[in-house]
Amino acid sequence: MMSVGKKALVLMTVPSVVVTVLGWMVVSSASGQLPPTRPKHVTPECDEAIEKAVKYLVSRQSADGAFRDGGDYGNYPTSMTALAGLALLAAGETPTQGEHAPTLRRALTYALQSAQRNGLICRDGDEASRSMYGHGFTMLFLAQIMGMEEDKERFNRIRWVLRQGVELTERSQSGLGGWLYTPDMGGDEGSVTVTQVQALRAARNAGVAVPKKVIDRAMGYLEKSVQPDGGIAYRVGMTGSRPPITAAAVACWFNAGQYQNPMALKALRFCKDNIGVGQNQGGTWGHYFYSHLYYSQVMYLSGEKDWDWYFPKMRDYLLSTQDADGSWMGDSVGKVYGTSIALIILQLPYNNLPIMQR
Repeated sequence: MMSVGKKALVLMTVPSVVVTVLGWMVVSSASGQLPPTRPKHVTPECDEAIEKAVKYLVSRQSADGAFRDGGDYGNYPTSMTALAGLALLAAGETPTQGEHAPTLRRALTYALQSAQRNGLICRDGDEASRSMYGHGFTMLFLAQIMGMEEDKERFNRIRWVLRQGVELTERSQSGLGGWLYTPDMGGDEGSVTVTQVQALRAARNAGVAVPKKVIDRAMGYLEKSVQPDGGIAYRVGMTGSRPPITAAAVACWFNAGQYQNPMALKALRFCKDNIGVGQNQGGTWGHYFYSHLYYSQVMYLSGEKDWDWYFPKMRDYLLSTQDADGSWMGDSVGKVYGTSIALIILQLPYNNLPIMQR
């Protein structure tokens, strides 16, 4: 698997621990060689915004490796640490290479230490009532970083936590094929379900065994949630399409390689008609940053035409709304949340996150 980023070219073989990093050498024009070119639509201003945001994010890490930044919804350090870790991986950092490798190592340590005996990856506090979000986001983070870990003992620890996490997710799947906020609730809804599906896909891509029936049942849950207009309902049996969950569902179909799935294409059309890019485009459903976390992936994976339409507008909007300290406030969840998602979106063209690669 090959990933080319701003700072490194990383060759990863999973599950064996083989990581070779060749740093980009930026030389002066006097040498006759040109520095690496930016991906399409990534401007110098965009890169400046990214660097500023990365510095902000790094400054928010606690001594124990967590990212704690509570908003109106409470404090969710496991979820925030996973999202911040994904944002740094998207920047081309690894746990052993790059300016912010120590930050990533501390985040990884916190994530691993958040794993409980039953396989659930979560901390106590506010997170306990919404533990499956942190569980899913952390599994996604661990699956992306596993192939970059050079230390054999740490690699094996990541794989073990992922295996235990997959088993917990399997055990807590509802009869309809979805998941709800905690593993013992026995219910289901769309946003938790898509978090688990993407985490399971990433774990499977990283070489961790995931029963096919679990993913198949989960995709069946999304299919049962499809509405006549192509959107996805909040929960099976409910009516009314939710744009954020619809974008996340399309990302799940695309992660599975189902780019021509009629339901995915109809859902994508619904997203294009109902998810705006600029200011005040959240609509009555809200969750703007959450929506674009997935919608950006969908537009990137769907091809050049959609990406050429989407990214320049989203890039300009994010750059125009970035705070002076380099952050974004995301959906009243917090600045770590908003900044992490904005960084993931802006750095998609660098193609560093395996689950989001074309």
